[in-house]
Amino acid sequence: MECISVFDMLKIGVGPSSSHTLGPWRAAESFISYLEHERLLHKVSQVSVLLYGSLSLTGIGHATDKAVVLGLLGEDPVTMDCDTIEPKITAIKASKRIKLAGQFTIGFDYEKDISFLKEVLPFHANALRFIAHLENGKKEQQTYYSIGGGFIVQEQLENAKENKIIFKRFPYPISNATQLIEFCHTENKNIPELVLENERSLRTDEEIDLELNRVWNTMLECMYTGCHSQGTLPGGLQVKRRAAEIHDKLIGSKPYTNPTEWIYSIRDTEVRFRQIIKWVSCFALSVNEVNASLGRVVTAPTNGSAGVIPAVLMYYLVIENHDGNFDDIKTFLLVAGEIGSIFKKGATISAAMGGCQAEIGVSSAMAAAGLTQLMGGTPEQVLMAAEIAMEHHLGLTCDPIGGLVQVPCIERNAMGAIKAINASELALDSDPAFAKVPLDKVVQTMWETAKDMSSKYKETSEGGLAVGVNLSDC
Repeated sequence: MECISVFDMLKIGVGPSSSHTLGPWRAAESFISYLEHERLLHKVSQVSVLLYGSLSLTGIGHATDKAVVLGLLGEDPVTMDCDTIEPKITAIKASKRIKLAGQFTIGFDYEKDISFLKEVLPFHANALRFIAHLENGKKEQQTYYSIGGGFIVQEQLENAKENKIIFKRFPYPISNATQLIEFCHTENKNIPELVLENERSLRTDEEIDLELNRVWNTMLECMYTGCHSQGTLPGGLQVKRRAAEIHDKLIGSKPYTNPTEWIYSIRDTEVRFRQIIKWVSCFALSVNEVNASLGRVVTAPTNGSAGVIPAVLMYYLVIENHDGNFDDIKTFLLVAGEIGSIFKKGATISAAMGGCQAEIGVSSAMAAAGLTQLMGGTPEQVLMAAEIAMEHHLGLTCDPIGGLVQVPCIERNAMGAIKAINASELALDSDPAFAKVPLDKVVQTMWETAKDMSSKYKETSEGGLAVGVNLSDC
C-alpha cells in the first residue's frame, strides 16, 4: 500500500493543472536528474519530448509544453517567479536554444522537438517520453506517467518497495476509511491526532508546522491575489476574471493592507446567507483564476480543484470562528489530506482516469471532512461528510472547453466548496449509525464509475461542453 503524506496531497506548485502541468514539469526534472546521475547531461546534443493521450489532446490548453520546457531548464515550480514563465518560453522559441538544468545549452526547436501524439499508452492516459540524443549517436529515454495531483511514476511498481517500507513505519497504516475508524476506536484518538502521529514518523513537529504554514500561506496569498486581479484569462476564451468584482462589492470600504488584515476586514462585513454564498464562491473563483493564469497555487488534491479547500477553510475563519488560529488550520489540513489519500489509494484523483469527480468530488470530500472536524464532529461524522460530498459528485465529467482549465472548471470549484459546507452540516445533524452509504463504498463506486466512463469525458476535450461549445461561440 502506498505511503501518502498530507504533503503529498497538498503540494505547492504552478497552474493550471496538476496532472498536465505540475506532473510533466516534475517528470522533466526527473529526466534531467537521471541524465546528471548517469553523467550524460553534458553529452546531450538534442532532447525530444513525446506527449501521449490526454497530455496530447489538451496539452496546449494545460500548458504541458511549457511545463516540460521549464522542467528541462531546471526551474522549480515551488519557488520560481511565475512572472518570468512567459518571457523564458518566448526566448526559447525565438532563439531555438535551451539551457538544460541551467548549465548546458543545446539546440531546441519548440515546434519540432515537442510532439503531440494521440496514442494512449496502456498504463495511464497521461504519458510522456523524453529522449536524449547523445553526441556519440546513442539515445537515452525515459517514459513517465502523470497520474494526478502532481504524482508521477515510471511504471506501475516504481518505488513500490520504498513506499511499502515507509508505510510500515507509520504507527497507523491506513488504506481505507474502515481502518481509519478502527484506529480511532482502538487508540482513543480523533482523526487529526492519528494523521499527526503518522506525519511524525516522517518529519519533526517543527517541520510539520512549518510546511503546513507554507501551504496555508500560499492558499491565502493565492486568494488575496485572485481577489485583487482584474482582466481576462489567457488562452483564447476571453474569460473575464470575476473574483475581484465580487470581492469589491462584498468588502466595501473596509480597510486592509495585507492578507492577514484582509481576514479581519472580511469578518467585519455583513453576514447573511447570500453574502456567505458569495464570499465562499469568491474565494474559490479567485484561486482558480490564479491557477488559470499559470500562477502559484496549492494542489489540493489537484490544480483544477485547488479552490475548494482554501475556500472552505477561509469560510470557517471569517464566518464560523473569528478566533480561528493556526491550530484550526492545522487540524483542517491534516484531516483533508488523509481523506484525499484514501481516495487516491482506493480510486483515483486524476481527471484523465476518472473525470471531474476525481478532482472536484475528491476536493469537496476533503473539505467537508476538514470542516466537520473543526465544527466538533465525531470521526464517524467526519467520514459521513466526506461521503455525502462525493456521493453528489459521482459521474461528474471532465470536459474543458478548448482544453483550458477555465470553463467549466473555475465555477465548479465554487460549487464544490458550497457542497462541502452543505455536506458538513448534513453530517453534523445526522447519526452516522443510520447512514446507508459508508465512505469506502462511495470510493469504490467512484472508481467503478470512472472505469465505465467514456474516454471522451476524461480530460480529452472530445465530449460534453468541450464539443457542445465551440471556441468561436466564446
